[in-house]
Amino acid sequence: MTIEELAKFDGCEGRAAYVAVNNIIYDVSTSLRWKNGHHEGAHQAGCDLTEELKSAPHVRTVVERFPVVGKIEKKSVPEKKTTAGIPLLSIIIMAFVALLMIATYML
Repeated sequence: MTIEELAKFDGCEGRAAYVAVNNIIYDVSTSLRWKNGHHEGAHQAGCDLTEELKSAPHVRTVVERFPVVGKIEKKSVPEKKTTAGIPLLSIIIMAFVALLMIATYML
């Protein structure tokens, strides 16, 4: 699941409440402390809480008790194809053809 997809699980209007910590997504929907997707007025479901948990009054193991529902997937950026070899090959072939033509007309 991407970060954009995670945002849809905000716990509001009956939707499930998911949070991500260290790229792992947890379902906190059953927790009374995550009612309507809000936790103690400080956190919102549907978000990556990795950085926020570093300053939380409890340890990460509290979140790790909830069911894991997935992992955060990074959007893959298509690899840029290098085409430097094709133009260079074309130049070499054209130069070779030009040399053949010059050699043919000089004879």
